[in-house]
Amino acid sequence: MRSAIRSASPQPALIFAVIFVVIFLLHIPLLQLPYFWDEAGYYVPAARDLLLGGNLIPHTTVSNAHPPLVLAWIALWWKCVGYAPLVTRSAMVMVAAFSLLGVFRLAERAANTQVAIASTLCTALYPVFFVQSSLAQVDLAAAGLTFWGLCAYLEDRPVAFATWFSLAALAKETAILAPVALAGWETLRWLIPKRSALRRLWNDASGMEKADFDYARRSARRFLSLVIPLLPLAAWYVYHYTRTGYVFGNPEFFRYNVASTLSPLRFLLALALRLWQAFAYLHFWVLTLGMLVAMLLPAVKDSGIERARIAIPVQMIFLVIVTAYVIAMAIIGGAVLARYMLPAVPLVIIAGVSTLRRRLRDWPAAIAVVAIAFVAAWFWNPPYGFSPEDNLAYRDYIVLHQDGERFLEARYPMAHALTAWPASDELTRPWLGYVTRPVQVVRIEDFSLEEVLSAAEFRSHFEVALVFSTKYEPAHPLLGRWKAWEDLKARFFGFHRDLPPAAAAQILGGKVVFSEERKGQWVAVIEMKQEEVQNAEITSR
Repeated sequence: MRSAIRSASPQPALIFAVIFVVIFLLHIPLLQLPYFWDEAGYYVPAARDLLLGGNLIPHTTVSNAHPPLVLAWIALWWKCVGYAPLVTRSAMVMVAAFSLLGVFRLAERAANTQVAIASTLCTALYPVFFVQSSLAQVDLAAAGLTFWGLCAYLEDRPVAFATWFSLAALAKETAILAPVALAGWETLRWLIPKRSALRRLWNDASGMEKADFDYARRSARRFLSLVIPLLPLAAWYVYHYTRTGYVFGNPEFFRYNVASTLSPLRFLLALALRLWQAFAYLHFWVLTLGMLVAMLLPAVKDSGIERARIAIPVQMIFLVIVTAYVIAMAIIGGAVLARYMLPAVPLVIIAGVSTLRRRLRDWPAAIAVVAIAFVAAWFWNPPYGFSPEDNLAYRDYIVLHQDGERFLEARYPMAHALTAWPASDELTRPWLGYVTRPVQVVRIEDFSLEEVLSAAEFRSHFEVALVFSTKYEPAHPLLGRWKAWEDLKARFFGFHRDLPPAAAAQILGGKVVFSEERKGQWVAVIEMKQEEVQNAEITSR
């Protein structure tokens, strides 16, 4: 599997410094934003518990059993520099730069330095990767450590890739997919006859199997090194079980992400969504389409020699990892979030960039088009449902909630506020950056018709409501309002429609005193009419 070392390879430290500076500068407008969604709901509280009490198992939020490596990294920076969003996000930018260095080294080993530079650029600019680069979440770190592990695997360094894959699994448990998939790929090699033409899917032109005994020993060592990452992950789960009484997170977390997803129909739907995220999501189709068109063209020749492609065994390794993530992430995970695919998507980018370079003489222009498309997707909300954390829509969410919650705190400092998660955490935990002191909260699940009608029955328990869009819904969906699809989303993926502020106010018996909207997202404050509250109190008696 070992690739030839490129003689003109730049120094890793220099590459890391350049990447970090560029990523940091691009994220400067975002570094002081308060915490967003799962950051506020789990990762930041869990890291804060680790900082204040040294607790690997969080106690101010329900444990999801995620391994603590990234949380420890964040807590370390808080300990050294201070607790602030700027510190948190700068620490995550450093992780992103290290991950991109892993992409560079992997692409360089698989192809060459030109492909490595272009692949690193495209990965950095891809909207999901770009946004995750400063968010206090674990998926990007797990992906970055996986890239380093894959690079070591291509270089046939068992100790190194066992270490990198172990660290990746301690960043997030799903990172174990990569070494397990590769272990399966190594095992499959033994089932293929030595003289079979399929052997070219594993063996390159260096003749790895000329010495059978030496080859068998190296292959066994690789296999054992690939299963080693299971050990630290298992040790973490044993520790988690001894402290909490359950292995894979709290029962509700396990039910939502595993037990409730085991349906053949849901799997097929989620599989289609995962393929969409791997090859087309948020302008990724520009690269995929360019790659497919380029494959119809002959390879470009330089001085009569065709430009090299990524070796078939390396392409197969990439395919094994991508396939493993597409299938596994279609089976598990209640929310089909694009960030779960971060270990796989850059491998598609590397393959796509290599294909463009091999078959287009003006391939830098094609890369420029892809880069521009990715940057455009930072700001452009697509005509289909997507998570706000996948582009700069997350900033719109934060700004809306800052404005709405500051208004609520200033005008109704002693009121009980009806709202839903994650605003319920934003209002009760000032250290998340939204309010200066806790606000008393009455929580409902969302702002669907059913939930708002239920809340109206106990309106005497709150004086004000903070309502907001919990799902992004395009004004003009690409597929229209297809009821059958919406029913399937509601059944399998938690889809619902939030009532607009005016409708919610009418049902709750209040009036809208503050509202704001940004690119399809909105927030509003509803003040309960005093006579309605009094009538509700009388009724409740």
